[in-house]
This record gives sequence, structure tokens and C-alpha cells, in this order.
Amino acid sequence: MRDFSLALQDRIDIIIQNWIEAVRSDDQLETAKELTYNGVRDSVPMVLQAIVTMLSQSQESDIRTLVEKSLEHGTLRAKQGYDAEEIAREYRLLRWVIFEALEPELFKASGTEVSRAYRLIDTALDEVIAKCFQTFTQERFQELKDLQNQLQLTNQELTRLVRANQENLSHLAHELKTPLTSIIGYSDLFLRQQQNYSEIKGSVPNIGHIDRVLNSGRLLLRLINDTLEISRYEAGQIKLQLAPIRLADVLATVVEIIEPLAKAKGLEIAVECHLSDDQVVTDCLRLQQIITNLTSNAIRYTTAGTVTIKSELLADKYWTVTVSDTGIGIAPEDCERIFQPYFRADNSLSSGIPDSTGLGLAIVDRLVNLLQGKIELVSEVGVGSSFTVIFPLE
Repeated sequence: MRDFSLALQDRIDIIIQNWIEAVRSDDQLETAKELTYNGVRDSVPMVLQAIVTMLSQSQESDIRTLVEKSLEHGTLRAKQGYDAEEIAREYRLLRWVIFEALEPELFKASGTEVSRAYRLIDTALDEVIAKCFQTFTQERFQELKDLQNQLQLTNQELTRLVRANQENLSHLAHELKTPLTSIIGYSDLFLRQQQNYSEIKGSVPNIGHIDRVLNSGRLLLRLINDTLEISRYEAGQIKLQLAPIRLADVLATVVEIIEPLAKAKGLEIAVECHLSDDQVVTDCLRLQQIITNLTSNAIRYTTAGTVTIKSELLADKYWTVTVSDTGIGIAPEDCERIFQPYFRADNSLSSGIPDSTGLGLAIVDRLVNLLQGKIELVSEVGVGSSFTVIFPLE
């Protein structure tokens, strides 16, 4: 029986050289191109030496060396950034280079001898690949585990920073409210005095500036209150008070609040309530806040026509409140972003309309979510918008 071990032993250096050249010239082995000569070679000489032992008829098979070196090789390739396909491709090239080197000897051998050589070399390389992939996979899992742990730590730190930022924001907002409330109070008092005493009328040439200070102060106070509301929601500090309510009474309260705004613009408010008394269980204050924000927003962006508030039962399990207007509408690209804090649609039709805080609809979206509902928007530029909030009866 011909012994191919000596032929392989004599050609180990050539096999390694040819294999490294084949690896580096392969366009699909990008990672190998970034490694040094020794980095690519790694434990291949020891693997080839073990195969020599297996081919030798006078020595015992050296499976242990193959296993040890293959395990080491898989771990190293994972650390070097290889993917599984690159490892498999490297071993396919190694198999090809080995048989190419032994080709002269194989041509001289009998069929039985060639079959034995192929079987032993294939068995050895199959064992190498299997063990290599074993540690490669283990190393990858460990990397994923380390990454997951790092992400958890990063997430915890980000959560801590967000909470700290929210606390600082809330504290700052509370600190701003006190002097701002005083400014608004004194400005309002000054204006009322000016209106009540005719002898001082016209004696203050800049009385219009005081009026603007008052309006700006009220806008700033609303912005602070809205920011605090968003902050409380994000911090999970809003607690619901659920109870059966008369929806008609809630709608009447909303109309009473926003009717002066509508009359000032010559708008009509229409109310349709199709739910019976005590049919709805919800948080009355938060529901009123939702409808008020939607209605005041509709009035703000409507210059003529009607604002409609309609409530109805939907499929016996849900109920809805829809606020529709005949206003300027919202562009399709802005409809999905309209509920983001501080977002304001860039609409040329809104010129001349007072700036909003950009938080009203964001608060609505969060309160609707808190009440386990959802909000839908249908809008057409120049025609109007319709906001529908849908809540479960239970």
C-alpha cells in the first residue's frame, strides 16, 4: 500500500504558500486581505502535520491535534471578523491545494490507494471544519451576549439621563411659572385699570406694548404647561380617574370653553351626541382635555365655516368623538408627523395664523394612548381636517 504521508510532508510549505496566495486572490474573502501572512496561516501547518500522521501507515491517527487546532482556529477566525461563508471557502481552497500538490503521486497509485488517500484527507478536513465552526459559533454567541450586556448598560444610562433631564425640565418649568404668572397678573391688572379710568386713557403711549406682553406671557405659560404635561406622561406620572360619565355634559363644557374663540372668528360650532347617559366609562378630565385641544386646534386653523364635534357608538364595543373643521387642511406628508412634539406643519395657507406651541396634538396623542384608544386623521389641503378618537366601552 502506497504511503502518501511522505509526499504530503515534503510539500507542506508549498501547500501553505499556495493556499495563502489562493485565499488572498479570492475576491470573496475580503477579511483575509486585511490580515498579515501569519494571521492567515494560523494553525494550518499543524493541521497539515496531523493529516500527514493520519496518512502514515506506520503511525497512529492524530485526531486529537486536529481537534485542538481546529477549535483554536474557529475562535481566532471569529475574533478576526470572518463570517461562516468565508471560513467554509478557506477550507474548500485548502482541500483543492492539498490534492493539487499530491496529484503527481496520486496518478502513480492504484485506485484503492487513491480512494484511501481521498477518504482520509476528506475525513480529516471534515473534522477540522466541524470543530472550527463549533468554536466560531460559540465565540459569536459570546460576542452577542457581551453586546447585549453592553446595550443593557447603555440603555440604563440613557434612561437615567432622560429621567434626570425630565426632572430638570420640570423643575425649570415650575420655576418659570411663578414669575411668569406675576407678569401676566400685573399686565392684566394694568390693562383693566386703563380701561376703567378714562382720565388715564391715552396718557400711556405704549399701552399696546403692555397688551403684547400679556399675550406673549399667556402663550409662554401655555407652552410651559404643555411641556410639563408631556413630561408627566413620559415619566408615567399621569393617573387616570375612571368613572361613568355623561358625554353630553362633557361636550357642553368644551363648547362653553372654546365658544368665545369661535365667535371671535365668526365660526359656528355644531355638536352631535348619539350616546346615552352613563354609557361611557373614562377619565372625564382627560377626555375634556383631548376634545378641547382638538377643537381649539380646529378653530385656530379655520377662517370660515363650521367646527363640528360628533360622538357616536361604534360596533357596540367602541365609541368615538370626531372633531371636523372646514379649515386649511394638512398636507399628506405632514399627517404622520403632526402628533410629534413641537412639530408645526409648513403650510403657506397658515400665514397670518398665530403660532402654536406645537404640543397640543402631541398631548392629545399621548392621552388617547393612555386611555387605550387610537386617533385617526383625514385631511385635505384647502378643504379641512377630521380627527377621530376611538375608545373601548370597557
